[in-house]
Amino acid sequence: MEEKTYDDDVVNEPNMRDLVVKRMEERGVKLEEIAEITYNLQVKYIPELSFASCLEHVERVVTKREVQNAILTGLELDQMAERGDMSEPLKTMLLEDYGLYGIDEVLALAIVNVYGSIGFTNFGYVDKMKPGIIKKIDDIGKQSGRCHTFLDDIIGAIAAAAASSVAHRYA
Repeated sequence: MEEKTYDDDVVNEPNMRDLVVKRMEERGVKLEEIAEITYNLQVKYIPELSFASCLEHVERVVTKREVQNAILTGLELDQMAERGDMSEPLKTMLLEDYGLYGIDEVLALAIVNVYGSIGFTNFGYVDKMKPGIIKKIDDIGKQSGRCHTFLDDIIGAIAAAAASSVAHRYA
């Protein structure tokens, strides 16, 4: 069997962090908005916590390759559903953010898992409460016909992972 080769310039893109940030911004999400969720998750436990520190932790999360892969995959699946580039019933499940479709949370857990068990608790909370940009993205999707089935969970997972990173640093 012949070994597969990949275009190393694409797979090992030195500016992959910039690419994922750009793609999230194209979908209406800025890292600062994610950092705001992180800040609100942790400030009650760490009163001296600064927003700048939370943004630094969010930046750290999105530099991890596993996180970047999850972001790119989720964003692509949302966009494929929007374009109609997938078959039924999956297309409708994604476009309608079907309640019993849990693969979006499973993909998000790959992000959270990088930072340990506290990340799971934080993610469950933000997934249920939908604070800040998560609710905004969820509402935009419902109103505009855009698909954000994966994006809202990705945002929550990044915020939860960054909150876990903050908690570990101040523990």
